Amino acid sequence: MILREIFIFVAAFAAFASAVAAYLLAFHGETSLKDILSTAAAAVIGLYVGRYLQTRLTHG
Repeated sequence: MILREIFIFVAAFAAFASAVAAYLLAFHGETSLKDILSTAAAAVIGLYVGRYLQTRLTHG
């Protein structure tokens, strides 16, 4: 169970980080590691908040 959550966290962080890096490079021509990591971290936090709310709302 915990191993699955760690895998989801790592996979989501890597996916968001690569998407943000690709966007910044394509549309702005430069990337900043700080921007990439902070945006990916915010996206992963949002993902986990959404998962938490989903489970709380389905159980009443």
